[in-house]
Amino acid sequence: MAGSPLTETGIDLRRDPARVVTKFFVAGHEDVGPGDSRAGTVIHRVLGLSEAEVEDAVRQLDRRFLGRHHDLHQTFLNHAVMLEPRLEPDLELSPARTLLLGASFTNEYAIEGAALCNPSAVVAPEQDDSGNVRFVMSVRCIGEGHRSSIGFRVGTLTPHGTVTIDVPQPFPMVGPATSGPNNRSVFHSRLKELPVDVENTTFILDDLPDHFDDEQLGRRFGALSADYPSRLHVEQTIHHMRALSRSSYQVEFPVASDVSERVLWPQCPAESNGMEDARFVRFTRDDGSMMYLATYTAYDGFNIAQHLLTTTDFRSFAAAPLAGAAAVGKGLALFPRQVGGRFVALSRSDRETNSVAFSDDLYCWDTSKVIQSPSRAWELLQLGNCGSPIETEAGWLVITHGVGAMRTYSLGALLLDLERPERVLACSSEPLLSPTEAGRDGYVPNVVYSCGGFAHGDTLVLPYGVADQSISVATVSISGLLASLTPI
Repeated sequence: MAGSPLTETGIDLRRDPARVVTKFFVAGHEDVGPGDSRAGTVIHRVLGLSEAEVEDAVRQLDRRFLGRHHDLHQTFLNHAVMLEPRLEPDLELSPARTLLLGASFTNEYAIEGAALCNPSAVVAPEQDDSGNVRFVMSVRCIGEGHRSSIGFRVGTLTPHGTVTIDVPQPFPMVGPATSGPNNRSVFHSRLKELPVDVENTTFILDDLPDHFDDEQLGRRFGALSADYPSRLHVEQTIHHMRALSRSSYQVEFPVASDVSERVLWPQCPAESNGMEDARFVRFTRDDGSMMYLATYTAYDGFNIAQHLLTTTDFRSFAAAPLAGAAAVGKGLALFPRQVGGRFVALSRSDRETNSVAFSDDLYCWDTSKVIQSPSRAWELLQLGNCGSPIETEAGWLVITHGVGAMRTYSLGALLLDLERPERVLACSSEPLLSPTEAGRDGYVPNVVYSCGGFAHGDTLVLPYGVADQSISVATVSISGLLASLTPI
């Protein structure tokens, strides 16, 4: 945009429909509306083929698909094991028939088949002595059915300000999930929003520690069930609490895998239709150690909720739900350190204004204060943030977005007080970036949107989505951007 302090790098990262992952597939479950599983029929057909037909089918599968996945035969075998309860206990299958059985319950999902957008970039945990800065960029991958997952790219910032993005490794993989620790304060807060019996939830939670696992929760379910005659809605209480506990899980990828191969795929009911718009930040603990945090929007097809990812190495991740009035909706973005002994985040819980929210434990966000309301033509519909703030000597630099007429998105900026982040010091009077004529068309037209950039020295690297279709990257002098802001 003319007059903007941003400099385009020329990067134009597009979706790649060939980036596919394997998923367990049951014929009949893919239909819209009511439908029955055809698993039994499919198994019967596989068992009815001659061995020659089976071996020929496996050869054809190998020819078409082995070059598209890591260890595809193991995937087929894993899926065949899942079908063992439907088989006769003493039935012995040939190796080829076992592979074909598993393949008949496997499909490819193009994680980027529809779009690639809404990036968030942070300095990578490991650096070399080249003088370059390596960074990790999360990307929102959108595939069939508008289902979103979180993928990654790796890039480099040179001392001269050149930004490059590495070509990703060709075989993306979904990490297996296991149960994770639950947060009692989140349970208390989230259950207040659900139609559950308060006496029942109090009975279960008051005897649990601040953080508890599924086994401890299961024992409390047993105690509640034992008191079934004197209580109401026991099954309903257990159902809602079990669903909430499934939102806490852990994912670990193989050590040998590349960051660009790793895909965080929806694992719990709350995110069954997508994990959207991850906002990563490199967070500094009070002792000086680092970890990476990311808020993201969990979507189940009807409801949205804010969840949190935690990692130190982008290989092992922990996911957990967030709670509180300030964590409602989309767009929670964490500050990179505590302020005044509390966790701080940017929020748009009212779906319209920018706010600053506070938490004592990182998971419950009960209080917030509005710091910016729509007032100018390019933000008439709503405001929001474009990721976590950047700490500067002058204050917290926040990249924002505003939505104007014709649902056109533009980027702006705020400067917040370092010690009192709810106090706005300056703001941009004109958009820093708006959709160009050449870049306005895509999956969602007229959108420029970022989930966060990172600073190195005086350079801010800001990746952003274009029309919810592709990703570009801009750089900006932080001192120059600060100088362009209008004091409040």
